[in-house]
Amino acid sequence: QVQLVESGGGLVQSGGSLRLSCAASGFTLDYTIGWFRQAPGKEREGVSCISSSDGTSWYADSVKGRFTISRDTAKMMEFLRMDSLKPEDAAVYYCAAEPHPPFGSDCRTLPYTYWGQGTQVIVSS
Repeated sequence: QVQLVESGGGLVQSGGSLRLSCAASGFTLDYTIGWFRQAPGKEREGVSCISSSDGTSWYADSVKGRFTISRDTAKMMEFLRMDSLKPEDAAVYYCAAEPHPPFGSDCRTLPYTYWGQGTQVIVSS
């Protein structure tokens, strides 16, 4: 059974840090992970993703330089380190996975078949 479980969200002061985790199960090792977020009243947006084929990562302009995506392939864990958090970063954060992505594909363009339940991040000003 394919499953993605996020954790690590919570309340943090502006300027603080959090590390989100995404535990994957039911996959083979060939999958690409993306992190997304959705704030109340706003559309879901891509935050970051990392390619399974070559480890290439992408970041939304709004988080570039503050967020870092990483993965522990052996443990099937993915992480999103968020530093210098701003109130506008507050949202429910989701990890999503696309298994067996085409080799060399841009992680921004994948359909992301599987989604976690989300973890809430609240940033107080």
